[in-house]
Amino acid sequence: MAKYKTLILALTLGLLGFLPVWGDQTGGDRIGWKDTIAVTAGETRDSIASFGGDVIVDGKVRRSVFAMGGTITISGEVGDAVVGLGSRIVLRSTAVVKGDLVSMGGSIEKEPGFRVEGDTVNFKGPLFSDKAFKNGLWGLIFFPFWPIVLIFKMVNIFLWALAAFLGAMIMPKQIARASAQLRTSFWPVLGTGILAHIVFAFLIVFAALLCLILIGVPILFALIMAGVAIKVFGRVALFYFFGESMSRSFKWNRPSALGASFLGLLVIEVVGFIPIIGLLFKAVLTALGWGLVVRTKFGTVDNWFKKSTPLPPAPVLPGPTAPVPPAPAA
Repeated sequence: MAKYKTLILALTLGLLGFLPVWGDQTGGDRIGWKDTIAVTAGETRDSIASFGGDVIVDGKVRRSVFAMGGTITISGEVGDAVVGLGSRIVLRSTAVVKGDLVSMGGSIEKEPGFRVEGDTVNFKGPLFSDKAFKNGLWGLIFFPFWPIVLIFKMVNIFLWALAAFLGAMIMPKQIARASAQLRTSFWPVLGTGILAHIVFAFLIVFAALLCLILIGVPILFALIMAGVAIKVFGRVALFYFFGESMSRSFKWNRPSALGASFLGLLVIEVVGFIPIIGLLFKAVLTALGWGLVVRTKFGTVDNWFKKSTPLPPAPVLPGPTAPVPPAPAA
């Protein structure tokens, strides 16, 4: 078990190591692992990310506060969102959160006088009772597997939440640009994603055959890494799309990229819990995600396949008329 903890820690820290470069962060950012991060009164930080530790904000955080586990205590000011996954969030009477307040699988405690200017999303998670599976053959068969399913689901949600956090912090504009294509080009995006899957499958088989002569090993590795990058970016773009669409439907305030991504993650995972329907839903999402990435080149263009209309040639202006020489005298 210790081996897997070390591996997860190494991967997490490795990903977070790119945040100062990709996210244009400064020395005011704080990232912690199982330790307490405190912003004292009169102190200002840019953003806070904690994994397994506590966060105490008595001063000011210009951007977001994010924590997995632990306790988030806010008595100062946060300029954007406060997001907790499995965390206990405590808002003191002097707390000011100018963005969204999101809690997934945790709890929120509020003192009178606090202020949250954005939306508040509190998802406590499903509570399973032993009585639900106490009687009948179905309960006898499926109850022993529920802990395994729940553990797998929680690990999956944790990884996608980490991807959503990184995506929203690193390239929010690209994610928003890619997700916007679903409203204008849904069927072309879906068709592009299905076609991209077919082509990718053939490339994987071809690279696997080339592995017999060793040259295919780096090609296969590169294809796998590209497939992971496409799937992660596409899914995070879909998180943003569903979160923003849900906010529009309920006429909430426009959420931040981080808030929309986590809200979309919540919607997708809830639907994914439905048997059969959830499986089909995830399959369609995978095709849509691939289509978004291929058509927008990771959100850098609106439509990669759209040919630009050439400009018409400039009209040729007539030149000055040469003077007519006078006729010779008779």
